[in-house]
Amino acid sequence: MTRLLLIGPPGAGKGTQAARLAEAYLIPAISTGDIFRSNVKNETELGKKAKAYMDAGDNVPDSLTNDLIRHRLAEPDAQAGFLLDGYPRTEDQVRELDDFLEGHGAALDLVIELVADPDVVVARLRKRASEQGRSDDDETVVRHRLDVYRQQTEPLIDVYDARRVLVRVDALGSIDDVTARIVRALADRGVPQP
Repeated sequence: MTRLLLIGPPGAGKGTQAARLAEAYLIPAISTGDIFRSNVKNETELGKKAKAYMDAGDNVPDSLTNDLIRHRLAEPDAQAGFLLDGYPRTEDQVRELDDFLEGHGAALDLVIELVADPDVVVARLRKRASEQGRSDDDETVVRHRLDVYRQQTEPLIDVYDARRVLVRVDALGSIDDVTARIVRALADRGVPQP
């Protein structure tokens, strides 16, 4: 079983790399952002609650996010492993994830931190906004999302580093180069491809 977490600022390429790693390691990529965006698009009750937070560049409250993840990790395809993208984002969410995994006799294998320069991230997200029309990629919202990341999520890097499960990977360069760096880093830490 392979249980991974991908962490990094908005625009570091987490979604792109999550999809590639899920395929390479034969595990589902679980993206809270994708799940919330799907619910917003389909105008579900969860989507309506999440939309206001997302449009402002804020994190969706822990209570909604924790419920969503608990439900998703209990699904059959996640029993053989998973890759989390966008969760946990706060220390309370780390505790919730720890409790869930401990209750199932499990723990995260590794946490992959995608490291990227903030100015490069903003440029990437502005490009994505023009290509995909995402309301959460407006420059003002992006800068706010980066501030929220620094305040709420960046402290998690120290938590996972102290547990000795953190692997830092340069997220700049071609998609293929970044994927290769991640796969090499995972292999170096004892997580080979199946």
